[in-house]
Amino acid sequence: QLQVVESGGGLVQPGGSLRLSCVVSGFTLNYYSIGWFRQAPGKEREGVAYISSRDGTTAYADSVKGRFTISRDNAKNTVYLQMNSLQPEDTAVYYCAAAESRVLVRAAAFYDYWGQGTQVTVSS
Repeated sequence: QLQVVESGGGLVQPGGSLRLSCVVSGFTLNYYSIGWFRQAPGKEREGVAYISSRDGTTAYADSVKGRFTISRDNAKNTVYLQMNSLQPEDTAVYYCAAAESRVLVRAAAFYDYWGQGTQVTVSS
């Protein structure tokens, strides 16, 4: 059974950091590109960070560039999202998704498997 499970969310003060983890099972990360998406209340889902399976190419939304870092450990079937300098506008449910693609994928429509999400709240 193919599964994507996120963890690591929580409550953090502005300026703080969190590291989200995305563990996949039932398939190997070697052939899947991964994306992190988020959705805040009343807002549309947006892509945050992406990483390809072929060569580890990464891409970020402008809103998080320089603050967030996506990385992968294929041996552990895990992808991480390191989030630094968090701000209240980063508050959202964060989702990890896998696309059966060797190249980097940005469009949510091309992602095949989604996790249930993990809540990130940035507040003082």
